[in-house]
Amino acid sequence: MARNPAQRRYMRRMIALSLAYIATVMLASWLIPDDAAATPLTVAIALVPALATSGFIWAMARYIAELKDEYVRMLEIRKMLVATGLTLALASGWGILELFTNVPRVQLFYVFPVWCLGLAVGSLVNKVTIGDAGPCA
Repeated sequence: MARNPAQRRYMRRMIALSLAYIATVMLASWLIPDDAAATPLTVAIALVPALATSGFIWAMARYIAELKDEYVRMLEIRKMLVATGLTLALASGWGILELFTNVPRVQLFYVFPVWCLGLAVGSLVNKVTIGDAGPCA
């Protein structure tokens, strides 16, 4: 369980946002038929889950701002930097492949989940290089 107030608030926010994300994706999937035209209504409905994704980013930034322990803050920021670097490298590399070859196109939707997986890689980097993966690992 979370050890300090910032971690407890972070976990509450992330659970609420995760539930909202799942619910809005399911609702959008139910309301918008396959291959629907991009009307103002379908675009608005389809973008509602993006609000939860934006909420995830806000919750992570808020967590960093609320952390009192500078060491834990450094571990979290290192994780985010590794995730960002990995995501940018993969997206740029694949984008170049798409530009010059006929590899399959990757939906932009996958950028954020890849970044989230990059957080796990960042935890491993912290563990290997510093010996501590942080409180959320």
